[in-house]
Parts: sequence; structure tokens; C-alpha cells
Amino acid sequence: MEKFSPSKLHVCYLPPATAFRPVERRKYTLTHSDETGELFLSIGHDYDLSTVNMNVRDELAAEWLPQLGQYVLAGKFHISNGEYDQQYAHARYLIFQREADRALSALIYGDREFFSHYPWLLDSPIYIHFDSIYPEFHKMFYYGTPRQYLQKAVGPLTANS
Repeated sequence: MEKFSPSKLHVCYLPPATAFRPVERRKYTLTHSDETGELFLSIGHDYDLSTVNMNVRDELAAEWLPQLGQYVLAGKFHISNGEYDQQYAHARYLIFQREADRALSALIYGDREFFSHYPWLLDSPIYIHFDSIYPEFHKMFYYGTPRQYLQKAVGPLTANS
């Protein structure tokens, strides 16, 4: 797995979204370039479908959702809705599992200013859904908290971070 490199991340806010709003239903679309290794993060009220290659569907889509009195960062990787056979779906599943840590590091780091406005979200749970018609690849996993990903990218966070 390639390590997350902040210098390869490009962030775009989709108006009216800003670094500090909205919280609820704040959506992230993370795509990448296979040629350059660059990552592209769009943050807005809606997913940035203009950046998604609908033939490949290798983006991470995520959003903040209220759940049982707290916010949860819920993400999704598209594995297969039948357009890929089971063998290729398995390969996609393994690739997304391998790249999830880097993708989440980019997403959290790219929106780090947001967390300075809402530091209590640093300890919110992150769940990623692997979406597939094949039951063995249709799963949801807990991926820690935003604090863990920011600490990897920028170092230990203090109580005021």
C-alpha cells in the first residue's frame, strides 16, 4: 500500500459548502489518478459525480450522518452490482481494503480545518460499506476515528486539537 502523501492531495469545496459547514450530510467524493498518484477530494452538500468515472467506480464516497445521538462518518466503496464477475469483484474488494487507510487519511487530512471547528467529531466512528451483489464482498467495517487518521498525517493531537 502506498503511504498517504499530503502533497498529492487536491481539495475542492463545492459551494455553498465551506470549511465549517454543513456538518450533517456533509459529503465527500475522493477520486484518484492512476497515472500520477494524485488524490482529488471534493467536499459539499452533494457527491461530486463529475469527478467519478462511472465505468470504473473506484471512488470513496462518504458523509456525516446523525446516528443514535452522535455523528458517524459513513463511507462506501462500490465493488459490483453485477457489472463485474465474481473474480474481478474479489480483486476490487482486496484493492479497496488495501487502499482504505490511505483514502481515509486523505479525506480526513483534506478536511482538517473542519475538525478545528468541530473537534468533538474527531472521536466519531468511521464505518465503510463495501457494496456488492456478491455476499462475501458485501460487508461493513469499522475503521476507527478521524483522530487516528489525523495523528498519522500530522502527529499527536492535543486535547484542544
